[in-house]
Amino acid sequence: MAKFYATTKNDVSNREIEHMIRVRKLAAECMVLLENDGVLPFKKKIGNIALYGNGARKTIKGGTGSGDVNSRSVVNIEQGLEAVGYTVTSKKWIERYEKIYHNAFTQYWTKLEKDAKEVGVPAFALRMSNPFSEPPLPMVKESDVESADTNTAIYVLARNSGEGADRSEKEGDYLLTEDEKSIIIYLSEKFEQFIVLLNVGGVIDTKVLKSIPGINALVLISQSGNIGGYAVADMLVGATIPSGKLTATWAENYNEYSSSEGFSSNDGNTDDEYYTEGIFTGYRYFDTFNITPSYCFGYGLALTTFQIQVEDVKADSNEVTVAVKVTNTGSENPGREVVQIYSSAPQEHLEKPYQELSAFGKTSMLKPGDSETLIISFKTTSMASYSEEKSAWIMEAGSYYIRVGNSSRSTKVVAKINLDKEVMTEKVMNLFKDENPVKDMSISGIQSYSYDGEVSEKEGAPVITLSSVDFSCNIIEYHPANDALIDMNANHKITMDEVISGKYTLDELTAQLTVEEMANLCCGTAKGLEIMSAVGSSSITVPGAAGDTTTIMKEDRNINEVILADGPAGLRLVPHFVASDDGVILSESSAFTTEGKDIRKVGEEIEGTHYYQYCTAIPIATLLASSWDMELIEECGYIVGKEMQEMHVTLWLAPGMNNHRNPLCGRNFEYYSEDPLLSGMCAAASTKGAQSIAGIGTTIKHFAANNQENNRFLSCSHVSERALREIYIKSFEIAIKTAQPMSIMSSYNLLNGIHTANSRDLLTTVARNEWGFAGIVMTDWFTTQNMDMLFGGVGKKNKYDISSPTMCIYAGNDLIMPGSDNDIDSIIAGVQSGELNLGDLQACAKHILNIIMRSHQYKGAKPYSEQFTELPYAVNVKKQ
Repeated sequence: MAKFYATTKNDVSNREIEHMIRVRKLAAECMVLLENDGVLPFKKKIGNIALYGNGARKTIKGGTGSGDVNSRSVVNIEQGLEAVGYTVTSKKWIERYEKIYHNAFTQYWTKLEKDAKEVGVPAFALRMSNPFSEPPLPMVKESDVESADTNTAIYVLARNSGEGADRSEKEGDYLLTEDEKSIIIYLSEKFEQFIVLLNVGGVIDTKVLKSIPGINALVLISQSGNIGGYAVADMLVGATIPSGKLTATWAENYNEYSSSEGFSSNDGNTDDEYYTEGIFTGYRYFDTFNITPSYCFGYGLALTTFQIQVEDVKADSNEVTVAVKVTNTGSENPGREVVQIYSSAPQEHLEKPYQELSAFGKTSMLKPGDSETLIISFKTTSMASYSEEKSAWIMEAGSYYIRVGNSSRSTKVVAKINLDKEVMTEKVMNLFKDENPVKDMSISGIQSYSYDGEVSEKEGAPVITLSSVDFSCNIIEYHPANDALIDMNANHKITMDEVISGKYTLDELTAQLTVEEMANLCCGTAKGLEIMSAVGSSSITVPGAAGDTTTIMKEDRNINEVILADGPAGLRLVPHFVASDDGVILSESSAFTTEGKDIRKVGEEIEGTHYYQYCTAIPIATLLASSWDMELIEECGYIVGKEMQEMHVTLWLAPGMNNHRNPLCGRNFEYYSEDPLLSGMCAAASTKGAQSIAGIGTTIKHFAANNQENNRFLSCSHVSERALREIYIKSFEIAIKTAQPMSIMSSYNLLNGIHTANSRDLLTTVARNEWGFAGIVMTDWFTTQNMDMLFGGVGKKNKYDISSPTMCIYAGNDLIMPGSDNDIDSIIAGVQSGELNLGDLQACAKHILNIIMRSHQYKGAKPYSEQFTELPYAVNVKKQ
């Protein structure tokens, strides 16, 4: 009989209230002021206000798919403004759009259900690859303006996206529609104070918006969770002070991104994605190739002004330390500033970007006239580059310039570090050979970005001399083989309790398991279910959770299951289900929802016990990263960790942390940044927050080079070893070395011709041998199964095949999710035939048992990270 952990009370819990209060404050701090002529914060705290735009009432809390969260309610911006005292006087226009939206969505969903029925799949599956396109807006009439009875208007421009489909450079997506342009221009002329709010999860074209003189403020409010409307209103009236900075470059034109021409479907080829830009992505490209963006990386205005004064720079072979005094030089508003430190490496044998983010720190809230000194330090060797020729990280001889500013285009040279000879900082192996290697772009003949005074700054910068003899080289020791464990306790069946007590070791327990038991342990419990029954509802005890591990050894060995749940912006569970007294779920329900309700509707008339699992939707990852505040992100991780504890979830399938390689990736809202340092730091902070709860863990994903959604199951990313190590897996390295997440999720895509789920070099050699990862590796869902039928690809000819279950185990992909009978049979047959070594299967089983043993499923569990004695941040900040 299934045991459910959900509550039977439908009242709003104290936990829901507490978490929403905390998120309301945190979300507003993350928002980015792109433009502001002084209109914000509003001087008048109450009164009439006119509100327009597709996000006014249909405010988007976060993206779709597995990144969604089923909260009890979503507060829109209309409600938020009314809650702080404003009267929204444009309701007639809002109601007109509401009717248009409702009719369009009804037609969309009716067709989707019809198409889904014809091909025999759930409607939400087709929705992933065929997202809803919002309808045209009704024009704003003269009568709308006259009846508004106010001189202040707000336009909320919203965009949504999600897993399964990339965005496009089309009107209504990356580009503004003609309706949007016309309405915004009209409103800017009719209202004395006019603010545009960007309720978007990713980059959009801002060229038109910047050209309209009547826009007094432009604010990236992003998608801030289910309490977002309140958070936005707090920001507008100054109850909370926004201090966000962009985590990606916003280009003047889409074709100026280095990956634009060949990205995803742009070139008609979604089978192979060639990362020809190499390391020159994001601001590294815009700075190095001297392309002026619309808004640069790290940019964001404040409600006040700051002076940033570098007081000291120190460096040795271990650490670079910069002391920066920040003063609020404004006269009215408090604020927080982000100090960003970049470094420029010498251009010798290896081509380098103009500059790279090396460290950052954020001040406390400073009142006008207040000052604070930040002591920011980072490892000297983090300025190393990867040499494929030497299969090593090296610092070439020459001058390393340290730059300080509050965005990538405001930095000034503050010190010069001279290294006498080349230094090898870490010796590894080249592991990611491609039969058809991509040719990275070159900066030969390119004149990089510069500014007035840069040359003199370099000439006058204080010089710090470092000697190569003071550096040491970390030589990685690789462990290629997993020797088979032999059972030395045949007369006694070892239990998990005995391992926890120290009577027996995990090796001794693992050695006793049969091949069949281990095959079941290494596969999720969705086996035997049809694919469509398993998506989004694979868990037995926590409906809507993404899956469980096996319980076949629970009775005789007390090996409990662990439960895994989706949602980088919170937990995605079934909000309401009905079950009989003997534990049978009576209602058809799914964690995938539409319009805030279950797709398969739950009726109150069903007889049985009603259960409720309402979770908090925290801000999307990109908005959290915009805070550049690791303590804030850690707190959000803690909020999710507490809800995991309540719902009995062990592994949170988050944080997502793939780089923003291109703004059209459909899942960029789930990811932090275009910069690997910032992404890695954010993922580490989120992990530290969640894993501070005993027995709870995170799952950093999707490992690796998973930067597009079209043909996501079977696309191949072709990436040079240098670009992969410096850009696309660097963030994972930082997160692992800083926070030791319980789990890694491999990605769907192939990497240089090999499925990441089948890549031993990626999952074992790099993650475990080079970085010291100690948790479990799991696959993304259905990577070993053909998904053409489920997502409308029947009849499609695929260039690449699905990944292999036996190769998953060989690679060190410990847990195949959500699991199938074929996965189990393949593993067993692989061991019996000799195709798969018993030692490799035992290693995977042992990794899973280690996490189960340390989970909250057992009394006395401790925070997972406590077993690791030293987990310092990649960047350290002290405040004085």
